[in-house]
Amino acid sequence: MPQKPRRVALMLDLEWPYKRHASIFAGTQRYAEEQGWHSIIDEFAHDTLPAGGAKRVPYDGIIARANAQLVKRAARLGVPVVNVWLSSPAWRVVPGVFADFAVCGRLQAEHLLARGLRNFAVVVSFKNRGQELELREFRGVIEQKGYSCISTKVPQSLTRSLEHWRKTRDVISAWMDQWQLPIGVIVRGEDLGRLIVQMCHARGWRVPQDVAIIAGQNEETLCEFPRPSLTSMELGYERIGYESAKLLQSLMDGRKPPREPLLLPPQGLVVRESTDFFAVKDELVAAALEFISKNSHRHIGQDDVSRAVNAETRTLQLRFRKVLDRPIAAEIRRVRIERAKRELAQSKRRLSDIARDVGFGDAVRMYEVFRRELGVTPSEYRKQRQLKEEL
Repeated sequence: MPQKPRRVALMLDLEWPYKRHASIFAGTQRYAEEQGWHSIIDEFAHDTLPAGGAKRVPYDGIIARANAQLVKRAARLGVPVVNVWLSSPAWRVVPGVFADFAVCGRLQAEHLLARGLRNFAVVVSFKNRGQELELREFRGVIEQKGYSCISTKVPQSLTRSLEHWRKTRDVISAWMDQWQLPIGVIVRGEDLGRLIVQMCHARGWRVPQDVAIIAGQNEETLCEFPRPSLTSMELGYERIGYESAKLLQSLMDGRKPPREPLLLPPQGLVVRESTDFFAVKDELVAAALEFISKNSHRHIGQDDVSRAVNAETRTLQLRFRKVLDRPIAAEIRRVRIERAKRELAQSKRRLSDIARDVGFGDAVRMYEVFRRELGVTPSEYRKQRQLKEEL
């Protein structure tokens, strides 16, 4: 007799149309189809599971934004659970698959530092473990460079009531009073990012020339409109869903759970207008940075950059060292790497095509630079950030 398909419950708050819900669900379903699972959406699985000893258990496994009641009942019944909610009170009790928020914080810091910014501010939500990890890493990176950031906290929801919204706006306004422009700002969500853009405009501040903003987790519609478009972090939630299902399969097969949560690196920053600016007071260096940004896909070197801004190479090189603490060639290479990383994470294009289009010329050169600068090959970088089926 053929084995019955496994019954897997999914408790992911799907009434909220966020990537951290819907895309995780999509990833679980890709794996479920491969394995022939019978998937059941059950947002109250913690109540569906019987409270006492039961002869019949409704599910073979559960993927959930796990709460304490679910974990307790599942443990009593021997039903494996994989948690995908880092702020869960049970995040250390059951196996989990999460975005690596520390890597997010580091990428954001490196991006804003590369824009020449020296003042920073961060707003996070109360009781959000991922954002706290992100802030800790962000602060660590910029403090190593000798800078600091002004941080504040706001509630998770902005629109619980008009009074609540006004109080949140007052907190943000008081936080903004402490800023020194130009400044790089990390915002916990696209909705709050939009509010901050509006508040900047009300103060006569320009985005990104005065305030460069990275907001949220790449909810595309909110990021793209209205202008300016918002730079955002693409975490790759579908991969989190796929890997959580893969881990659940292992647990249902009787294998031991991993000792630590599985942390998956983000796909990377999606750079848009809100950070498309170089905050350097040196006009010559700023002009050179703009030229590099627009022409890094071409075969250019330090002499081409110098000619473009009507400066001698030695003079421009000394100014780069003084202002950015890196040579012209390193900036060209950095821009090419960032563009290659976005292509590798977000497309299925051939390595040779990506290498050519971002300015490396060929795949061999891109391979050499990635190995030296990042410690991984382009293929390894792509594999870390995409589902296996997408490779």
